[in-house]
Amino acid sequence: MTDTVAATPFSPTSRSLADPGHGVSFDERLLIAREASRLLATASGELKNAALEAIAVGLAEASGKILAANAKDLDSGEKKGLTSGLLDRLRLDGARLTALSDSVREIAALTDPIGQSVRGSRLPNGVRIDQIRVPFGVVGAIYEARPNVTVDIAALALKSGNAVVLRGGSAAENTNGQLVEVIQDALGAVGLPSGAVQTIDEFGRDGANRLMQARGLVDVLIPRGSASLIQTVVTESRVPVIETGAGVVHIYLDETARADWAADIVHNAKVQRPSVCNAVETVLVHASAAERLLPSVLRTLAEAGVTIHGDEITRSIWPDALPATNEDWSTEHMSLEISVRVVDDMTEAIDHIRTFSTGHTESIITESVSNAERFLAEVDSAVVMVNASTRFTDGGEFGFGAEVGISTQKLHARGPMGVSELTSTKWTVRGTGQVRR
Repeated sequence: MTDTVAATPFSPTSRSLADPGHGVSFDERLLIAREASRLLATASGELKNAALEAIAVGLAEASGKILAANAKDLDSGEKKGLTSGLLDRLRLDGARLTALSDSVREIAALTDPIGQSVRGSRLPNGVRIDQIRVPFGVVGAIYEARPNVTVDIAALALKSGNAVVLRGGSAAENTNGQLVEVIQDALGAVGLPSGAVQTIDEFGRDGANRLMQARGLVDVLIPRGSASLIQTVVTESRVPVIETGAGVVHIYLDETARADWAADIVHNAKVQRPSVCNAVETVLVHASAAERLLPSVLRTLAEAGVTIHGDEITRSIWPDALPATNEDWSTEHMSLEISVRVVDDMTEAIDHIRTFSTGHTESIITESVSNAERFLAEVDSAVVMVNASTRFTDGGEFGFGAEVGISTQKLHARGPMGVSELTSTKWTVRGTGQVRR
């Protein structure tokens, strides 16, 4: 498939770069994105920021069209039986659209990473070497039912000098189409190529499959969504993949945990927005603290409508809990459901996390410094917390403006991915006539 794409005789013209909409074939879109990426790589920070401001303004001005398109997608999703979690991810309203505009402006305010020196030195012979940040080139993204991701990834890609090809899925196709139109119009208005941001939604699943095979035209591919979607991209893609992960997220309440902190943090981590990947799915409780902590923690959850799955000890304390199964420990519920287990000590808690975690986020609630430090050292996830809600694992909360996703792998990037994580590096060498002896 890659050879076929690369051999396409199409050569992007200035007109196609400016107007990459319907009627342009799949292969042409990738070539347009490749050409646009070369222009973006040398665009000034001021020009990129002007484009981002134009996007923020455009989102506000087109809010009526965007929300109308989103209403169509929501109606279609309800008829197709999408889960409540997916419908929540799909839904845009005035507040969420305003938040998207705000996040685009926050990204514009960040330091431009391109050209930053990572390290450097002058050799004894006088040659100067520097490792500097450069864009990837063309970033592909495959995701589902998340129109906010369309804006977040496009904005982060533009700030870091990358073109982006988006496959946002059929569930959000109307919404994504409106959002991409706003973004492309904004790029053209400031003199950047509209082809820097492409959607391939109209090509359906075939488009996603072809994107995964487009090695040489797409530099890196980032999947966001269900565990099955991510696994499919990781196993089938010929394009290098940065793996984002499903969130089987844990909170451990140790023997010293404050009852008020435990109740507040667990409630926030589960209830504030249960459909997202940083929501807690399993609570582990030290056996000596179970009678003290669980009644208030579980009461707070139950009052919020959370269905509790508990082990035998948990059910003896909270009889309304459903029996927990091994499948519950490995499930990302993405809804108002939670699994609770009582453990003998921290060693058993860490063993449970090692067995069932997806490597996303784990938190300990404790007043013991030694327990906190041990948890931070021994738990091997992208983000490990002490006395804080797992909901803080988020690019916006980390000060990145937005995120491309939460990387749960260990190569290149790990944790929330912002503009710096959408860069590679190259070495520059400056000499004054030196030759190697």
